[in-house]
Amino acid sequence: MRQLHAIILAAGEGTRMKSDVPKVLHPICGRPMIAYALDLAASAGVKQPIVVLGYGADAIKPVLPKEIKTVIQTRRLGTGDAVLAAKKALGGTAGSVLILYADTPLLRRTTVQRLAESHFKTGASCTLLVAHLADPSGYGRVIRNEQGQITGVIEEGEAHAAQRAIREINVGPLVVQAEPLLAALSTITPSGSKKELYLTDVVSHLARQEGAKIQAARVEEIPEALGINSRADLARAIGVIRQRIIDAHLANGVTIEEPQTTSIDHGVTIGVDSVIHPHTVIETGVSIGKRCSIGPFARLRSGVTIAEETRVGNFVELVRTKIGPKVRVSHMTYLGDAIVEEAVNIGAGTITANYDGQEKHETRIGKGAFIGSDTILIAPVKIGAGAVTGAGSVVTKAHDVPPKGVVVGVPARSLEERASAENGKPLPKGAHRAPAAPARGKPAVKRPAQRSGRAAARRRRRPPMTKRRRGSGTAPQRAVRRRAARHALKAARRGAARKPSRSRRTR
Repeated sequence: MRQLHAIILAAGEGTRMKSDVPKVLHPICGRPMIAYALDLAASAGVKQPIVVLGYGADAIKPVLPKEIKTVIQTRRLGTGDAVLAAKKALGGTAGSVLILYADTPLLRRTTVQRLAESHFKTGASCTLLVAHLADPSGYGRVIRNEQGQITGVIEEGEAHAAQRAIREINVGPLVVQAEPLLAALSTITPSGSKKELYLTDVVSHLARQEGAKIQAARVEEIPEALGINSRADLARAIGVIRQRIIDAHLANGVTIEEPQTTSIDHGVTIGVDSVIHPHTVIETGVSIGKRCSIGPFARLRSGVTIAEETRVGNFVELVRTKIGPKVRVSHMTYLGDAIVEEAVNIGAGTITANYDGQEKHETRIGKGAFIGSDTILIAPVKIGAGAVTGAGSVVTKAHDVPPKGVVVGVPARSLEERASAENGKPLPKGAHRAPAAPARGKPAVKRPAQRSGRAAARRRRRPPMTKRRRGSGTAPQRAVRRRAARHALKAARRGAARKPSRSRRTR
């Protein structure tokens, strides 16, 4: 009877990642790296794999499903020691063991399934997953004898020049009978360079046993052999998995206009005949219906559900929002924690202010409502079916708009409420008085007090500026001439005061 266990090795620190985050928790298209290894175990029919943890175990455990068994590799003396740490959790030596690595997320499910099927079909003692690489640097090499039979796997650090020239590499995953595996691990010794127990030494040990049979299964595509050891490896893996996701949506009847600028995470569903425009980001947990149009430059975050025939346009961000059918959210809008019913139009620049600094609150917009441009909806708030908000309105917290109601202004109030406020009449019960509107027209100019006496007379005799003749000079020149004329007038008056009267001269 076929019996298969699975051990996932996830104890490594990943020093070349240069990160405080355990390597297997780095996200790839919306999922931690280790989640892909769990999928591979499930695809082979293993419901409760054993995960060997070491560095960052306390951070990794909360991410794993509850049914997963975990063991701790305390010493971390290599892959062989990691498998020994799971010996007790195996619960016996019956059946075979599928050994996977948490840092090989590019393996396809079909590849692992073929590996397991080949192992049981041929009755092999051990079945390796291998690949042929043009540049095999960093991988263990598969050693074969003159008859082409596998005799072992040599790690690169232990290999001599001739062995390093071999291009057939050990990808890592293997299926091995449980009893021979544990027996071999109890006999192998640490390597000469790193003083670690290599799991690959088990292959050499088994190959020397009488009647042992070592088989190999080849990966379907070369990128599957890529392990994640650095940030560069991680970037390449993200690109490969993202393209696989896009290819799957294209095959399911979705138009993606520019795949190289589109990012779609794992766990996204998109209906047929929907169009994804360039520079769109769709994160995990998003569901899009049929015949929708998304983007360009749109971002749909987790928790978004969009019904059929809806338009989400450029520079729109949605999070934890449910959008009904035939809705238009066309331009520069943020909707968070919102429920938008059928046939609603959301004007450009609309924002739901869903966070008050402590909690997130819900905004609900009824069927057929029209939200004017630059409207701010301060949650919690409800906009009734068929209601209208004027452009630039601010609908304040808990000031719900009734069905078919019309509100305008800051704060947004109905036209009746605003008219009552301006006329000084009492407002309807529950209404809030809007601030007084500023007076129209130019503000009154305060004129200086009317002058009297000779100064006023001179001011009245002075011709207006608009009637002065041209060519009279600049303003400073005119001012100089006026001062000179005043001084001459004063001098003349002083001279007239000193001149003797005529009666005195005739005496």
